[in-house]
Amino acid sequence: MKNMTDTDKDDFLEIAGKSFKSRLFTGTGKYQSITQMKSSLQRSDCEVITVAVRRVQENQKGHEGLIEAIDWSKFWMLPNTAGCKTAEEAVRIARLGRELAKLAGQNNNNFVKLEVINDSKYLLPDPIGTIEAAEKLVREGFVVLPYINADPMLAKRLEEVGCATVMPLGSPIGSGQGLKNFANIQLIIENSKIPVIVDAGIGVPSEAAQALEMGAAAVLVNSAIALARDPIEMAEAMKKAVQAGRQGFLAGRLQASEAAIPSSPQQGVSFKQD
Repeated sequence: MKNMTDTDKDDFLEIAGKSFKSRLFTGTGKYQSITQMKSSLQRSDCEVITVAVRRVQENQKGHEGLIEAIDWSKFWMLPNTAGCKTAEEAVRIARLGRELAKLAGQNNNNFVKLEVINDSKYLLPDPIGTIEAAEKLVREGFVVLPYINADPMLAKRLEEVGCATVMPLGSPIGSGQGLKNFANIQLIIENSKIPVIVDAGIGVPSEAAQALEMGAAAVLVNSAIALARDPIEMAEAMKKAVQAGRQGFLAGRLQASEAAIPSSPQQGVSFKQD
């Protein structure tokens, strides 16, 4: 492995032939104002931001004027199918999302964050509906980034279907519980040939760093930034955590040992007794 530094220009995240320097994806919901959201996006240095297509189309609270407020020459839109309960509904909203990206000037943007959630209590994604929708969207030329439970077998199946990434949840959406699914996410990373992006549940910067340290390609953080006491400062903290986690992963961690290992070598040391 080549030496990496924080100024290395070659460490890009590649998704379907598109390169991103930042490994922090962020969202556009739950902010107190459009101004606060824009300042947070700027401080985060993110490049990919999610947009809930249905909420924009329906002009829901907090999404009024959102598309017009963002400089889309600086950010890559990731339309998402949030609010969809069936595969058919998700496919329809994904098509609307592609048109929304075109209206923002991104004519070649076929990305979609696929969410199929019919569980209103825990907001856990529907694996069967997700596979059904993914198959249809891949056939239609979409770059599909599916949001899933941390299920290694499901992740592998979606990779085989042709998804560009998989996005396992760390813990339930907006819960701030961190990486409760650490072991399964690790299995997904170890067995995946496509980027793994940890999505949902991250509450503090150390958890974002942990995801990158374990080999995740990126993280998506929304609630932890937007609902922080100071979202703008938290956005910068998440940026730094992701950078540190990635650099630590590339540097290679010390192997854990059950026994203590002295920091200083003992060979050649002479001990004399009086």
